[in-house]
Amino acid sequence: MSPQTLLAFVLGYFILLFIVAWYSSRNANNESFFIGNRNSNWKLVAFGMIGTSLSGVTFVSVPGNVGNLSSAGAVPNAFGYFQVVIGYFLGYIAVAFILLPLYYRLNLTSIYNYLDHRFGNWAYKTGASFFILSRTVGATARLYLVVHILHIFILSQMHIPFWVSVLVVLIMILLYTFKGGVKTIVYTDTLQTFLMILGLIVFVWYILSNLHFGIGDAINAMESKKLTQLFNTDVNSKSFFLKHIIGGAFITIGMTGLDQEMMQKNISVRTLGDSQKNMMTFSVIMVIVNLIFLLLGGLLYIYAYNHGATFGTQNGVFGFFHGQLNITGDNLFPSVALGLFEPIPSVMSVIFLIGLISALFPSADGALTALTSSFCIDILGIKKMKDASEQRKKKIRLTVHLCMTLVFFICILIFREINSRSIIDKILELAGYTYGPLLGLFGFGILSRRNLPNTWLIALVAVVSPVLCYLLQIYAPKILGGYQIGIEVLLINGILTFLGLFAISNPSQKPEVYAVSK
Repeated sequence: MSPQTLLAFVLGYFILLFIVAWYSSRNANNESFFIGNRNSNWKLVAFGMIGTSLSGVTFVSVPGNVGNLSSAGAVPNAFGYFQVVIGYFLGYIAVAFILLPLYYRLNLTSIYNYLDHRFGNWAYKTGASFFILSRTVGATARLYLVVHILHIFILSQMHIPFWVSVLVVLIMILLYTFKGGVKTIVYTDTLQTFLMILGLIVFVWYILSNLHFGIGDAINAMESKKLTQLFNTDVNSKSFFLKHIIGGAFITIGMTGLDQEMMQKNISVRTLGDSQKNMMTFSVIMVIVNLIFLLLGGLLYIYAYNHGATFGTQNGVFGFFHGQLNITGDNLFPSVALGLFEPIPSVMSVIFLIGLISALFPSADGALTALTSSFCIDILGIKKMKDASEQRKKKIRLTVHLCMTLVFFICILIFREINSRSIIDKILELAGYTYGPLLGLFGFGILSRRNLPNTWLIALVAVVSPVLCYLLQIYAPKILGGYQIGIEVLLINGILTFLGLFAISNPSQKPEVYAVSK
């Protein structure tokens, strides 16, 4: 299929999104943008959050990561990512029954207002700033991966520069989130999540049919290539199963429970009970969908083996190759779906493309909206502007929305300079550094009865803790006899932040503020 035809399908997809956005954003105001007027349907939120959490990284990087070599360098990662998914599920339980009751009791628009209630302005601004940093890095990394694929397989063949590809995609996202915000995103995310999951299931069916496999045959073929191992029992490995489960739980608490983008949708639901139903329904579906993505990853590598791919070292790089092209990791799924190995039905290429875009935009549009909301509410204090008219507040919001889009543009260009076979590994690594201080701040507020001085020392602790974690991660193998710190760096970071806050705290307390429930 020609690049022009594929591009036409992409544009048609955007037109559909614009229609949904126009319909859902009628009579929208600032409250619609920030929290959907607290009238969102929990079933739609639960389903749409799947797309927000999975993103284009899951769609491409999780299947590709199955064949990447583990840190030991001897065997593929196989289904090891499912260890993290188990941790995710435990983390969602904590978010549903510890954090959501707190947010609803305080009637928060921004979850970082909790830190203001509990500790004062310095903690509030520090928490919001780390969210803005965290979500900007994570969202632009995800967005880069999908734009890169669209550029390589479609836009570059039309001689369009990469920066133009990025700009066009961002403008499209900007246009359909500009007015409605969360109110629009609840509906567009539902549509996009459906299309993403449909693409996933159709591709599993297609690969099985192409290989003439049943599920049992596929599992046996993957086992023969060591692609099905689930648990890593090497305690010194970064992917040791307890590290992944514990790290995954705290990543969920940090990247979902302490993240304005994810909680913005949850607190847009009318009642706490419905919001908890949303969270638990979403978490079960997430486990199932991730397992299917891992199955697809194993199938894609078997497909590659059966169609001439080789495994070994080529030009100083170790991995899977087809001719001169390294198809390991994030390159694998696009290479299969767009016909590198053998001609593939055009409809399958279109399904892949729509699935990929559908995986991209629920995370990108939600992040852009949440960052705009957090900056307006937490940094600029738009809710406290008593003398400003609704029109004035709207102008501020739209200006911030434009500026955040520009920041996304710059960050994506920076990510293009970072070489990584698997973006998902990079995102989990970065999350450990940026979400750790948030984990420590909220943990100290909820678990302790102490208070903090409203000074710059809070920000200092939040900055120093990730630096100490970075040094510890570098020198841990030498100090701890080969032990490597993996995604548990988030927990370590949170603990260091907690201890630092304890050191500058005093016994003063306001139990009614920090308590999870009355």
